[in-house]
Amino acid sequence: MAKIKFTLNNKQVEIEKSPTARLLDILREDFDFTGVKEGCGEGECGACAVLINDQIVNSCIVPLGTVEGKNIVTIEGFSKTKRHEVLRNAFEEEGAVQCGFCTPGMLIASESLLNKNPHPTDEEIKIGLSGNLCRCTGYNMIIKAVKSASKKGDGLW
Repeated sequence: MAKIKFTLNNKQVEIEKSPTARLLDILREDFDFTGVKEGCGEGECGACAVLINDQIVNSCIVPLGTVEGKNIVTIEGFSKTKRHEVLRNAFEEEGAVQCGFCTPGMLIASESLLNKNPHPTDEEIKIGLSGNLCRCTGYNMIIKAVKSASKKGDGLW
């Protein structure tokens, strides 16, 4: 067991757990952030995507001990921002949401992409979202949604 301190959705937290515990489990079970989903459990699908120091990562493959002193943002934290509102609205308007399982990870991946590149091309969007899988909606609508958000949120990213 180790005491691990980090910032979680703009709040300083400390938890005493094994440093090898998966960040995904800690976020869901200890902090009740269930928007972070477990899909594959192997870092392949993006359902568990979070931002750590503004970098997108799959929390299912992150040992808790590696987040000491870092800033973590889950979909719950991101959902309180104007950027999220613009992205969420674009996803809804473009029909880029069906079952919703992948949506939190897709929104986090979209935020990460737009934060680095506010006006991506379709190809850059495909690359930016390539670590996230969707089985229902189809990627064309998701690409359109990100493109729409980049235009509507001009100046936010």
